[in-house]
Amino acid sequence: MRLPEATPAFAPPAPQSLDQLGVGSQLVADLALRRLLLEGVSSTRGLSHALKLPPPLIDTLFRHLRQQQLVEVKGMTGNDYHLTLTAAGRHQASDRFNIVPYAGACPVSLPDYDRAVRAQAANVSVNRKCLREAFIDLVLPDRLLDQLGPALISRSPIFLYGPSGNGKTSIAERLLRVYSDTIRIPYAVEVDNQIISIYDPVVHVPAETSAEDTELLDARWILCRRPCVVTGGELIAEMLELRFDSSSGVYSAPLQVKANNGLFIIDDFGRQPISPRELLNRWIVPLDRRVDYLTLRYGVSFQVPFELTVVFSTNLDPHDLADDAFMRRIRNKIEIEAVDPRSFDAIFERHAASRGIPVHPGSTEYLRQRCQDESGSAELRACYPNDICNLLESIGRYEDQPIEVTRDGIDRAVSLYFTRRR
Repeated sequence: MRLPEATPAFAPPAPQSLDQLGVGSQLVADLALRRLLLEGVSSTRGLSHALKLPPPLIDTLFRHLRQQQLVEVKGMTGNDYHLTLTAAGRHQASDRFNIVPYAGACPVSLPDYDRAVRAQAANVSVNRKCLREAFIDLVLPDRLLDQLGPALISRSPIFLYGPSGNGKTSIAERLLRVYSDTIRIPYAVEVDNQIISIYDPVVHVPAETSAEDTELLDARWILCRRPCVVTGGELIAEMLELRFDSSSGVYSAPLQVKANNGLFIIDDFGRQPISPRELLNRWIVPLDRRVDYLTLRYGVSFQVPFELTVVFSTNLDPHDLADDAFMRRIRNKIEIEAVDPRSFDAIFERHAASRGIPVHPGSTEYLRQRCQDESGSAELRACYPNDICNLLESIGRYEDQPIEVTRDGIDRAVSLYFTRRR
């Protein structure tokens, strides 16, 4: 489900001079020298593409470097110069490369990044109908949708809790569907002459741009869908801090910065090496004031925006995870309960139909009863139908028989799925 595209709230024009970049001219010159050192020979158009700077600005930079006898022209193709380093240029580029090897997109300034994130805050307007469309592939009661809607509008943290297997993770990951717009994310940000990489192709999904936008807008910002960062039991404290990469000489932004203007889902909350209390102490200010503080490896601290919706998901007892101070900062606490019989049947029939598996009369009710008997509980889990369908398919392929839902097949699948109670 994809809603109509919305016009981006932030559209920075292409810079027309070095002063408009917001970063030091020496930093930009060093980027160009290191790029030429890596490529040997590069055109002004190639430098423009690599550094994400407009051709007129690259021409200005080229003239400055040529006056300093650091670059020379090797030839031309039309109006496009082919450049290489002079001996002095190679010496200076090598020195700069030994300090910082980075030769990618020119960074934006920290103040520009802060303004961009604030301008692109996720303001969403939803109702029950919109949420029903967003969760069209799940069977959810209206009561739950009526809790999720106000939580999304509030832009404050969301706490999903309840027994395992009832769709907390599936619900959390689909929350991003309510956003139809795109945002611009910088490739990198400059802080105290240090470069911090922001854009992550694993997290950020680029959106299509027009040729006109490519020419008129600042190419240091890439148009993307709103991000969704999902982490589980692997989350450690170091992932929430800057990480310096000695091979590239740049810092990698922490997860919450990559999730800015989107969602940050902490799945299986309470099962991470970082304790809930430690996470609270780390995020007590960000959750309240929407700002975070990061520190460079030599001790310089700075403020960054914390403009995202944090979603906690757990099957543990909330009272065992955090104290009142923590829970007070999470205003939206939503219990994902076990499914009722009617919803369980609908989920199973939907999964069977999507796979083209015939269902014999009475089989759905029989499966429901068998799951309750074998689990030793009257509660039904939303995960049972999909898991049983997977087993039925596996059994059918093993026996080289048509896959269908029968009582005998259900008995065999259930015996594989549930552990025997002693």
